[in-house]
Amino acid sequence: MTQNIYDDPDFFEGYGQLGRSRFGLAGAPEWPALRALLPEMRDLRVVDLGCGYGWFCRWARENNASTVLGLDVSEKMLERARSSSEDPAICYERADLERLVLPEGSFDLAYSSLAFHYVQDLAGLFAEVYRALVPGSRLVFSIEHPIYMAPTNPGWVIDGEGRKTWPIDGYQMEGPRVTDWLAKGVIKQHRTLGTLLNLLIGSGFRIAHVEEWGPTDEDIAAMPALGEERERPMMLLVAAER
Repeated sequence: MTQNIYDDPDFFEGYGQLGRSRFGLAGAPEWPALRALLPEMRDLRVVDLGCGYGWFCRWARENNASTVLGLDVSEKMLERARSSSEDPAICYERADLERLVLPEGSFDLAYSSLAFHYVQDLAGLFAEVYRALVPGSRLVFSIEHPIYMAPTNPGWVIDGEGRKTWPIDGYQMEGPRVTDWLAKGVIKQHRTLGTLLNLLIGSGFRIAHVEEWGPTDEDIAAMPALGEERERPMMLLVAAER
């Protein structure tokens, strides 16, 4: 089963203080780039894998998606999502992405934001998503970039000349990485960029777009702390077609 760290009280409280938790999609600096990968929402049947507070689910409905299924392993996340909307066209369900079963050919879009790096059996998940999508549909997701995931704690270090650097630690050594982020013992699954993309291809998807996301000048002007994200890619954005 996927580690359900989001139901840890300390983690959940800390997560609630993040900008993307407080302000939704507007608080996620990568959202404009991710949104550009999405098809027109009108009349689409959408599944959100790792829906969290349900921000994207509600956005999809506001943009005329016909139905949205939001899935998350965290009861605390689902409770927050359900309390934020009574739209009958949005259904929130608890699901473990390691064991996901979806109806065949039942969705026109699969979306996920910063959830896949928790999944150990990503090949199995991609295969299930491919089966659940109709031909011509799209999978769009963000994930922590493998370079960002490669270092062990503490991440940023100061070199001998006083510069902040991001050391790469065992990039080719794939598997679990344990970090202390908002709580101790958070487990994420590190894969190389090649492995990640080849898992998609092996599942039958055609890769349409890959972006090693970094902030724009406008992003940094609005939030100067984002300047350090130009030192190495933090997130990977991918669009793949069924």
